[in-house]
Amino acid sequence: MTKGFGKDDVKVEFEIPQEQIDMLLKKYKKIKKYQKSNLYQVMTMDGTESIVSEMIKEAKEEGF
Repeated sequence: MTKGFGKDDVKVEFEIPQEQIDMLLKKYKKIKKYQKSNLYQVMTMDGTESIVSEMIKEAKEEGF
């Protein structure tokens, strides 16, 4: 069997400040709450929703 990408050989360590993690989680929770709202559904059907659709478009362009 092949070794794959060699995940066992690579060890990456980095630190992210807790403030940045908290800020990112807060933004994520706000966006998810917005996506579950009736306003989002209406704006999506109407074609005027731009907040989430721009983020999705940007992610596709970046290759995610």
